[in-house]
Amino acid sequence: MQPSALAKRVWLLLFLAVIAFYYYGLGHMPFVGPDEPRYAQVAREMFLRGDLVTPTLGGHTWFEKPPLLYWMMIASFHLFGISEWAARLGPALSGLLTVFAVFWTGRRVCRASIEHQLPGLAPWSAIIAASTLGIIVFSRGVGFDIVVTMTIAWALSFFLVSELEENEEICRRFLFGFYVFIGLSLLAKGLIGLVIPFSVVGFYQLVRRQFPARSFLLSLWWGLPLLFVVASSWYVPVILKHGWPFIDEFFIQHHFKRYFSNKYLHPQPFYFYLLILIPLSLPWTAFLIEGLVEARTWKLRSPDSLDRLRIFALAWLLMPLAFFSLSGSKLPGYILPVLPAGALIAGERLTKLLSGDRDGFWAMRITGAVSGMFAIVGSVYLIRLGSLSLKCVAMMGVPLIITAASCIFWTHRKTVSALLVIFATFAALIVALNCGVRSIATRESMRDLIQLANARGYGSAPVYALHQIDRSAEFYAAGRVVYASEGEPARFESALDILEASRKNRAPILVIVPIEYIHQLTGLPSALIDVVGNNGKLALVGVASQESKTDFKVGCFSSD
Repeated sequence: MQPSALAKRVWLLLFLAVIAFYYYGLGHMPFVGPDEPRYAQVAREMFLRGDLVTPTLGGHTWFEKPPLLYWMMIASFHLFGISEWAARLGPALSGLLTVFAVFWTGRRVCRASIEHQLPGLAPWSAIIAASTLGIIVFSRGVGFDIVVTMTIAWALSFFLVSELEENEEICRRFLFGFYVFIGLSLLAKGLIGLVIPFSVVGFYQLVRRQFPARSFLLSLWWGLPLLFVVASSWYVPVILKHGWPFIDEFFIQHHFKRYFSNKYLHPQPFYFYLLILIPLSLPWTAFLIEGLVEARTWKLRSPDSLDRLRIFALAWLLMPLAFFSLSGSKLPGYILPVLPAGALIAGERLTKLLSGDRDGFWAMRITGAVSGMFAIVGSVYLIRLGSLSLKCVAMMGVPLIITAASCIFWTHRKTVSALLVIFATFAALIVALNCGVRSIATRESMRDLIQLANARGYGSAPVYALHQIDRSAEFYAAGRVVYASEGEPARFESALDILEASRKNRAPILVIVPIEYIHQLTGLPSALIDVVGNNGKLALVGVASQESKTDFKVGCFSSD
């Protein structure tokens, strides 16, 4: 077998392994955090109503986000039923499509390059994207950030490739894709899907000190209407149906006030995203930093495709970082769209190293050192914490230690070391998913407690909260969570209010309460209390007034 044919088969097997990894274990964990269960429940309510226009949560309109993620989940629910796995299927697909966008861009650039020959740029950049921590983590949860990362990645990839294409007809086709994916980006996460692509394109032209190509300028007259046609598939019907309440909540509250104020309580310093980019780009952070250091030697106005890719990837990385650094509200996922650009920059440095360039050895050694540090420090921490068995800790740590040794000491085995970095990353995450993350996630979710309560006879009991709301109940106790008039789950600050709610209901109710406040319920006069269980943070408690005892038989409440 020819070496090139063997290499193609190795890459094919590697990408098949990536696909399997991205879909593996999507249903292992319950929904965790405030967002996953809410977004999944919004999609379920739209699915059950057969409504693709109006997002609702608990029957109340929910205009925080646009519909593309919901549509993905609705399609998945239709095909596979309602489950955690089905809800996470769309984000996982978005992660894989992001990886493919990186691969496609690298391949087109290499084919068009005259001055530089880096045939491994496309597969290595793609595998870096696939094994980047930020893309992996966000692809395994129900969230909008990976969806808009995918749509922006394809929009910018189409634009760059159109810049390299000499055939006008083919160039127009790529620009068509550019505008379509901007329209999809508007459906993925709102106005940011329009701002980021055009700001990256503008900054790229500014850095190269050139006027936009004639083909691009001419495309604006049909491209802008095209992207708005794509976006109008939802924005027009939702505005016609809901009018100003939608405009106020979606655009004014969740776009402008979120960006210009700290209304949603996510303040961070200006340099926050420079720091957060380091863990998001692991394990390839050192190669990304090396690529950025090398930027001072890049040819800004060179017509060669690889030189253009470098400048474009730099603009792609810097513009979102700068834009979100100015925001009054900062969350790590906001800068996820820069990671494909980071993969292209790191991929070029790694490809050059594997092609014989010795300048990248320090990046490989640092990558190995970081791997070894995670293996040692992480193992000690997990053993002391007691959340994982020694077997699981060893299964996570050994691949990382082997990777560290290869990267630091066996520098002549560059390709082997790079592959070991990928293998160790996937292996550690798979072991964590099977050994520890599920138990940790269970402590962050009410799923098991609600299922236990249902088995004990509380299957129709309404759910309230005392002192603290838990968002996972909105999915796992769907239709039973009691909402206040403003559309938020009902939360009481007094145990007496809980007793009054039970009296009005004339039947037992369920109450989510922090475990340190259980005594407020057990001390209630004229009340029957059944502590269903707790997950280490929150307890689920059945409450009934004495008046309801003679009429109902639920759980441990019996009508003697």
